[in-house]
Amino acid sequence: MAGVLNGMRVVEGSAFVAVPLAGMTLAQMGADVIRFDRLGGGLDATRWPVAPNGLSHFWAGMNKGKRSIAVDMRSDRGRELVTEIITAPGEGAGMFMTNLKVRGWMDHETLSKRRKDLIMVALKGDRHGRPAVDYTVNPALGFPAITGPAGSTDPVAHALPAWDCIAGQMMVSGLLAAERHRLRTGEGQDVEFSLKDVAAAMLGNLGIIGDAATGGAKRGKSGNALYGAYGQDFICADGERVMVIGLTKRQWQGIVKVTGMGARIDQLAASLGANFADEGQRYMHRDAITEVLRPWFAQRSSAEIGTLFDDNSLTWSVFRDFESALAQDPDLSTDNPIFSDIETPGLGKFLVPGSPLNFSQFEREEPVPTPTLGMHTEEILGDVVGLPDVEIAQLFDSGTVQSPNYAKARPAA
Repeated sequence: MAGVLNGMRVVEGSAFVAVPLAGMTLAQMGADVIRFDRLGGGLDATRWPVAPNGLSHFWAGMNKGKRSIAVDMRSDRGRELVTEIITAPGEGAGMFMTNLKVRGWMDHETLSKRRKDLIMVALKGDRHGRPAVDYTVNPALGFPAITGPAGSTDPVAHALPAWDCIAGQMMVSGLLAAERHRLRTGEGQDVEFSLKDVAAAMLGNLGIIGDAATGGAKRGKSGNALYGAYGQDFICADGERVMVIGLTKRQWQGIVKVTGMGARIDQLAASLGANFADEGQRYMHRDAITEVLRPWFAQRSSAEIGTLFDDNSLTWSVFRDFESALAQDPDLSTDNPIFSDIETPGLGKFLVPGSPLNFSQFEREEPVPTPTLGMHTEEILGDVVGLPDVEIAQLFDSGTVQSPNYAKARPAA
């Protein structure tokens, strides 16, 4: 696949979201990403959502553009093969990403004995090495306490694995930074970080730690309201729900103008002794503002509101579920150049995203479908490890490696 990272080879041993996402991101920028899995598939092989035939849409979504090898990692020869793939020679090779670190085998200390300039980026659950996922990190750090309907006391976990998504992109950043260092110095690198630290750092970066530590007002749940400014959902005359945003001064003034509520809003501000030019005060008095604006939205259809807001370059959206978003939003269609309708083996033809990044010196390419498990086993053993055909055949015959294609390709005895 052509791209800005042509000539780079990265080996991935992973499960869940962050590391597969990092590998896919690199593959969609042109890197040769080799994913190894155990025979029969690893932890992600049947991860939901799944199709009626049992094949995983998650697997298909996270592994586009990679090469796949299936290896018996319980055997000594299987582990040796994985080691040879990770440490194979080549100027753009010798890079490994994982969240399945195994000391004494898949760790930097051991692997760097085979290749001194090895770059390894490893993601842990927390800094102590304990397992963690978004659904444990979020409760530990407090986010469910501010998520959900206003007035509710029940904690609400977010459905989006935000820390995994951020950690995946930090893994890409860490690997590219280490590779830049290696190009300048010839030195390898052992890069380690944890999912919980990604979330904890963002807790501080967003100002939440500082606010809580210095006695700021305890933050509670605010439903769909935009924290710190004005943003609110409204029910329209056609029963649709829209979200409107008045974060900036221009956005706020636009809402007041379009709704024709300037006089009412001024009266409200005067009665409260508030200055709605200040975004924080708009948040403090959001309920009173919403009561003024709600009838205007209730008297108009979502289409009419959308036209008025678009004509005035305001920020808004209708609420949708996944199915209606796919059916109605042109950004989830081939009108958007990141998407292509392609055939995914075993799952059918549907909309598949490529990289959102658009590099001016490279043509945008269609996304490459996700390989079936072990699809590239034979070619990886040949062109990366450098094994002769006879030895490759012996590995298949012994069950050390597998491929869905190999048995069909072999001549009859």
